[in-house]
Amino acid sequence: MLQQFANLKLFSLNSVIHQMFKIAWDPLYHHPLPENHRFPMEKYSLLPDQLVFEGTITPDQFFEPIPVTENEICLCHDASYWKKLLSLQLSPSEIRKTGFPLSHQLVQREITIAGGTLQASRFAMKHGVAMNIAGGTHHAFTDRGEGFCLLNDVAIAVSVLLKESLIQSALIVDLDVHQGNGTAQIFESDSRVFTFSMHGSKNYPLHKEVSDLDVELEDGTTDEQYLAILNNKLPQLIDFQNPDIIFFQSGVDVLKSDKLGRLGLTIQGCRERDQIVFTLAKQSGIPVVATMGGGYSERIADIIEAHANTFRIAASMWA
Repeated sequence: MLQQFANLKLFSLNSVIHQMFKIAWDPLYHHPLPENHRFPMEKYSLLPDQLVFEGTITPDQFFEPIPVTENEICLCHDASYWKKLLSLQLSPSEIRKTGFPLSHQLVQREITIAGGTLQASRFAMKHGVAMNIAGGTHHAFTDRGEGFCLLNDVAIAVSVLLKESLIQSALIVDLDVHQGNGTAQIFESDSRVFTFSMHGSKNYPLHKEVSDLDVELEDGTTDEQYLAILNNKLPQLIDFQNPDIIFFQSGVDVLKSDKLGRLGLTIQGCRERDQIVFTLAKQSGIPVVATMGGGYSERIADIIEAHANTFRIAASMWA
């Protein structure tokens, strides 16, 4: 794993050595797609390269995820759906809704990403924070996939932690521009899991599910407006819920430059959003797991910079 970093001399003598918080990554994350596909799959190779090159993290902070098992998947997904997915028996309509051509390699990618989030949650409970270079597949429902999501990695991780009695409660803070509709549906009847989604009101999905708290944002919402709402809502939620763990969906499709976003945040505003979440989690002594979620800006450099900021903030706070 990360063999490409083996011979790089990346760190100056005065480099800061950060606490070894862990990050899930696997070459499978960068999945081959048809030419001109709108999903920027290359970010899953560019982002870890950038983070190591600039010295934000060291290569040994990455871990290679162990794929989740069928039993773990079926804690929140229907067994019939999983078997159809595993045997590549989804209908053309079901495949079209996921946005990805279905293959065994794609299924392996999905269970590996979910394994990364699950393992990251275990690391976070030891070290305060852990992250996944991918993850945040919040459009996957109990019985179907949608919107580039086939299995709900955060829901699987939460369900496993609850089953093993490692936690009694969880708060999911979904700040992707699109509502976490699959996550809301999976936990709609589970009082142990509080789902908070702050998303574009006129954006995908057309039909919204009901999270425990939905905050719908108007097109063009600015940094100032967005951060004021988050600063008002999130501290109250954390104080009231007092969760055992926070899962942070840190999608960067909130950027004004995003082709699928419709909001008006700058890269600095997105960075301040991440700072708010991490600061509140750390001040409250609550472990936090960050998944990357979406990002579809025209310039891949904007996507990488915004995602990298999430890791930079975590590295600075847990050094």
